[in-house]
Amino acid sequence: MSTAVNNQPRFAARVRPVTPRPVSWTRADTLSTLLIAVLALATRFTGLTTATSSGTPVFDEKHYVPQAWDMVRSWENPLIGGIESNPGYGLVVHPPVAKQLIALGEWVFGYTPLGWRFMVALFGSATVVATMLLVRRLAGTWQVATFAGLLAVFDGVLLVSSRFGMLDIFQVFFMVAAALALVCDHEQMRGRIHEAWRTGNMGDSPLGPRLGFRWWRFAAGVFLGLALGVKWSGLYYMAFFGLLAVFLDLSLRRRYGVPRPVLGALVRDAFPAFASIVIVPVLVYLWSWRSWFASETAIYRHAKVDGSMAADAWARFLPDWAAGFVHYHQSVLGFHASLTTSGGHSHPWDSKPWSWLVAGRPILYYSSTDIDCMAGTCRRMIHLFGTPAIWWLTVPVLAWALWCLVIRRDRRFLVPVVAFAAGFLPWLIGYDRQMYFFYATALSPFIIAMLALTLGQLHGRGTPVGWLWLRRLAGGGIRWGTVAVIAYLALVVAMFLYWSPILYGYLVPEGWYHSLMWLPSWR
Repeated sequence: MSTAVNNQPRFAARVRPVTPRPVSWTRADTLSTLLIAVLALATRFTGLTTATSSGTPVFDEKHYVPQAWDMVRSWENPLIGGIESNPGYGLVVHPPVAKQLIALGEWVFGYTPLGWRFMVALFGSATVVATMLLVRRLAGTWQVATFAGLLAVFDGVLLVSSRFGMLDIFQVFFMVAAALALVCDHEQMRGRIHEAWRTGNMGDSPLGPRLGFRWWRFAAGVFLGLALGVKWSGLYYMAFFGLLAVFLDLSLRRRYGVPRPVLGALVRDAFPAFASIVIVPVLVYLWSWRSWFASETAIYRHAKVDGSMAADAWARFLPDWAAGFVHYHQSVLGFHASLTTSGGHSHPWDSKPWSWLVAGRPILYYSSTDIDCMAGTCRRMIHLFGTPAIWWLTVPVLAWALWCLVIRRDRRFLVPVVAFAAGFLPWLIGYDRQMYFFYATALSPFIIAMLALTLGQLHGRGTPVGWLWLRRLAGGGIRWGTVAVIAYLALVVAMFLYWSPILYGYLVPEGWYHSLMWLPSWR
């Protein structure tokens, strides 16, 4: 039997260690984050209450705002919260988390536009900062993180989603937070396994060392559960992020020379990952329904005994509350499954996933036309509109990210690519379903992350040595890559300002509005 050097196990010769780089937080990080946070708050809260229907909700706010107010009015125990009886709209087809958060704003500011939009704008601002922090972890520099922050501030999709009392921005925040937690977990585990290798504590098992309890991954599970509690599309992220977590563990074990890295990842890491990425989110999801379980009058709460559900065989084996809960979810699933184009469910602002890649069908949120003004006739319109300088680059930047990831083995693109896939690929399977562009809101932070990393390559920050040629595209020492980055960011801001009338609902003449509608599909 051979003896390993430095008391390392016999497989240490195969190790390919990489000393973890500490992500040191600098004054520049603090200043840039504060600047982006102020910009996010200013752009989200400015004129927040102006676009209403005579002081009442608009667009899909008409569903969620009354449901949230229903929670406020039925609130008896602050630890439980209120329920959504929602008699005006029948079946409530989305889980309660986002509406519980909207209800907090309504509880403070009342049933007013500020009340039902305050928490949305707050979480929208937090989403910008979370996106910036995610890219800071991936790139390791405040400059690239600032690129991401600026793109997130001036993306029309994230902006408009942060200014109406709807659900999507809450889910987006929780998804970005989950991705950030997974990145932090991977960095922490890389530090643990490196320390075990450095000190000779890898152990003699061919499976490699145990990595201990992982609070960051637990936090990711909590965020995924909250995302699931906003919309069921959070399930897609649970699946993709779960596979990502196991893959990251496998890559660590392989890098540090574990003889059986696949088996080690399955035995040591797979079940803990399942517990954090599946079991914890399910428990959080169930917890979000606590007011429904505690109520005696919630929808389908006593469906088993009041005759509102069929006497299925499976229901006989469940208590009343459990049977009602399952029946509720069956009813919601049936509702969503029935919204098919082939089934006759059409909508003028319906859009399919492939059009999201270029923001090809920006949905109309608010419209007020035939307004008298000095220019004759004016209008106020708000569209969920993606800033073209960002969204029109989705396909090329995704292709570039895949090339960097697969060919160059640049792992910084891994999390954004996986998160993008989780928010896009499942919708291709059910393409016959009625869909809208606001489903693509979840894609925006990860498109921005890939863009920011690409800009970092041009700028030469957080960039492997092999990419430094991008910093100089001409002689004379001029950093044309940096010039290109500045020019691109200026273009993003210019386009944001140019289309700001349909992002904020400014009063503009008819001709001005039509001049903003460049493509027929935008109308």
